[in-house]
Amino acid sequence: MNWLPKIILTSTLWLAFISGGQAQPAGSPRQSVAKASATPAAPTRALLWKISGKGLAKPSYLYGTIHLICPQDLRITEPVKRAFTSTRQLMLELDLDSPTLLQDMKAGMKMNDGQTLHKLLSAADYARVSSYLKDKAGIPIAQVSMLKPFIVSSLLYSNLLNCTPASYETSFVKLAQEQHKEIRGLETVQEQMGFFDKIPYAVQSQLLADLVGREAEAQQEFQLLVALYKAQKIEELRAVTSASAFSFPGYAEMLLDERNQHWVASIAQQAAGQPTFFAVGAAHLGGPKGLLALLRQQGYQVLPVTR
Repeated sequence: MNWLPKIILTSTLWLAFISGGQAQPAGSPRQSVAKASATPAAPTRALLWKISGKGLAKPSYLYGTIHLICPQDLRITEPVKRAFTSTRQLMLELDLDSPTLLQDMKAGMKMNDGQTLHKLLSAADYARVSSYLKDKAGIPIAQVSMLKPFIVSSLLYSNLLNCTPASYETSFVKLAQEQHKEIRGLETVQEQMGFFDKIPYAVQSQLLADLVGREAEAQQEFQLLVALYKAQKIEELRAVTSASAFSFPGYAEMLLDERNQHWVASIAQQAAGQPTFFAVGAAHLGGPKGLLALLRQQGYQVLPVTR
């Protein structure tokens, strides 16, 4: 299983990706996206935000990432580098530098009660997923059939993007290591896996089947997300991910709102202790229950950094 370390890292980032924009859609996915696109307001386009005020001795920064992206599309700009250098620690959704990360992920990868993909998927879906994994990822389905379906879904990511994905998170970890900064996580692996353990395996396996059976549609949506991200349109990014057909509808409050509420308390605590560079999925930033709004409600000044 020489693919195991790769699947653990990719599934960690995939887990963050599919939880990043789960606001409950109003109407059908296509209707929701159309309405969002027609919104007349023109919110600030920015991925990097400066957090100051409320007694902070020095500012901290909040950066919205896209967890997996083709290497040619990953850009860490000079303003981001300056903001990063001015801080003393890096805080991600998970501590990707933790020496126990692989061990913690391995401990939570398997389904309970003897469940397998063979039992969860229809015969037709099982055959399609099996062929896809063998042809596209070179992995026999028997080796992953006992894993939680959302983890198996992470194996499809490079095919959806048509590249070997890179990651802002791992890029920031490398920068932090070079600058001897502490690296921390807003959540533990156990906490993050716990959210997904509340989603029935049948729902997770349906997402896996949809990613395989509707590959062209999934690729088109991912291309749209990348385009919105590169344009720094965080509100539209949130709207599209909220209306996605490739997510977990009905779990918005648990996967997005509750986590944002938990994170904003940790962000406030860490920023008060020392200037910190926070990097989380960009879809967590916007909206009335997003981190930008929550921080402002706490009394902080949150301003975009565009140059």
